[in-house]
Amino acid sequence: MKDSKLFEGILPAEIEALLSCLSARKQSYNKNDFVFTTGDRMALTGIVVSGSLRILKEDYWGNRTIIEVLEPGEVFGESFSCAEINHVPVSVMAVESTEVLLLDYKKILTTCPQSCPFHARIIRNMMKILARKNIALMQKMEHITKRTTREKLLSYLSAQAINCGTSRFDIPFNRQELADYLSVDRSAMSAELGRMKEEGLIEYQRNHFILIRKE
Repeated sequence: MKDSKLFEGILPAEIEALLSCLSARKQSYNKNDFVFTTGDRMALTGIVVSGSLRILKEDYWGNRTIIEVLEPGEVFGESFSCAEINHVPVSVMAVESTEVLLLDYKKILTTCPQSCPFHARIIRNMMKILARKNIALMQKMEHITKRTTREKLLSYLSAQAINCGTSRFDIPFNRQELADYLSVDRSAMSAELGRMKEEGLIEYQRNHFILIRKE
């Protein structure tokens, strides 16, 4: 938990006291279990302790889009809890055996009677998380609003290389998940990846990619 952005700047001993203050409870999920589904009421915020989650959006016909990938230490559900939305528009699913810590969101934003300084810090941290996720959503919009599948792929892969600081990197998706994330057809995307490889733009093996800059 000390590695979570929510507890940034808070000492381990203070985190223990804070978890009690926030009525924290652990919950375990198997692969493909849902933490919550579209239409549920969300009054809790979660932190991934181990494993990983996907935030999913499905349309009326069952077409699925991946909104976000959640790894250990990352927070979810905070936007819906903060907005007090009665029925959430997305689902959260475990990709593997996953353990999460569920917190009472209202208690995060309300200082305890002792007015402990680390509670004030967690409120500032939550505001940072909300702001950073807003920026990440803007970046995703930049990818998916490109006109062609190739442009979407190049936009996404370029951003990954810049974030990692290297032309060699792993992405957190398999092919179907990447297609869902970019809102493209999987077959068309796989064909485009093949053409990009033949043209010497990229190399890849499963989820490991290398971007090639031509002279």
